Amino acid sequence: MNDPEIVYRALVRRGYDACARAYHESRKAQAPTEIRGLMERLEDGASVLDVGCGAGVPIARSLVKRQRVTGVDVSPEMVRLARRHVPSGDFRCADVMSTTFEPSSFDAVVALYSIFHIPRETQPALIQRFHRWLRPGGYLLCTLSHQSEPGYTEDDFHGVTMYWSNYSLGEYLGILAHSGFVVLETASTAYGYNEAGQGTIEDHPVVLAQRR
Repeated sequence: MNDPEIVYRALVRRGYDACARAYHESRKAQAPTEIRGLMERLEDGASVLDVGCGAGVPIARSLVKRQRVTGVDVSPEMVRLARRHVPSGDFRCADVMSTTFEPSSFDAVVALYSIFHIPRETQPALIQRFHRWLRPGGYLLCTLSHQSEPGYTEDDFHGVTMYWSNYSLGEYLGILAHSGFVVLETASTAYGYNEAGQGTIEDHPVVLAQRR
């Protein structure tokens, strides 16, 4: 399945609404090391956009201890949980490809386990949006993919059907450079499930980049 404009938005929204609680309960409660590395680079009170914020745990809940967090997620149920778990955050239910922010609104954009839910043909435009929303010198922290895969669906993602689409890491690095980012660090991170969580052990490249 690879119809980027008709299928994926409703499918991802319905899927995460249906599995929101199960997905949240499967995630690790502690923020990954990569988030701590980003936080060390940010001033207290910095403005951070969490793209695909989910239920707010662990990313937004960790960031809000020192930063001002705005979260965006396409799932109303996920946003409801995020507002409950992180009451000091500012969460909006919106499609990141259609929502708007003023240029240079954020010191950092975090997009962990979210970009690959958007058709890859649209992802370069998304990364350009991140660049526009960031202040000069601002940071982008994102999980990407090792292999190039056109859009497809998985039938049992926490009991729902979910959509995925991604480029290879090499292609993403080219897109980042073309969009005006300098890559500072690349590493690997797992899916982020706790020991009882669903999923085989896999890893994703995680990239920390800076707006030129």
